[in-house]
Amino acid sequence: MIETRSASTALNKHKGLQQFFKWLMLDEEEIDRSPMERVRQPKTVKKLIPVMRDDDTRKVLAACKGKAFLQLRDEAIIRLYYNTGARLSEVGNLTLDDIDLVTDSVHYHGKGSRDRRVRFGPKTARAVSRYLRARAKRKGAELPDLWLADRGGRRLAPNGIKIMLKRRGLSAGVRGVHAHRWRHNFAHEWKRAGGDSGDLMLLMGWVSEDMPRHYGASAA
Repeated sequence: MIETRSASTALNKHKGLQQFFKWLMLDEEEIDRSPMERVRQPKTVKKLIPVMRDDDTRKVLAACKGKAFLQLRDEAIIRLYYNTGARLSEVGNLTLDDIDLVTDSVHYHGKGSRDRRVRFGPKTARAVSRYLRARAKRKGAELPDLWLADRGGRRLAPNGIKIMLKRRGLSAGVRGVHAHRWRHNFAHEWKRAGGDSGDLMLLMGWVSEDMPRHYGASAA
């Protein structure tokens, strides 16, 4: 099984067999001993999730260069992911009220109603500001949602952003572009710079102390 399946699959199978034979032994009294007692638990090796290299990010941003509405919108979205390490849905569900260009910060509505405010840099602030000026002239400008679709005056939902990121990546010659890679990149750069794990937890909206170790493993 180890040779044909992933280590995590083998581990799950092992645990399942342990529970099955324990049930036969204790509940059904069909056997006296579990044959799994002498079977070693498979070792698992955690795979490091590849981060988005800065060079690849620059290529994707270059694919958005221009003054058209979609180019301005997509650059603003990508810079927020890159600069703040947010989840796909957190950027995707932003409203106009969540952006503060006075303090250059964004209000994210995280998992489990754990809201947080994260600062962003001048390049991101400029990209968001340019997008907002273009947005004000579009159909649907009265909507509370931050991101507008290209047509119909509708909001751009998180799934639409997911598709957009893939499309921008392909046009830039960068495969596997998705928001979570920038999230890992944010944690990677934070840990590599010697940043505090507690501060990283606040910025990323985490509760478990295992998360900084998992996300920052590539910088270890």
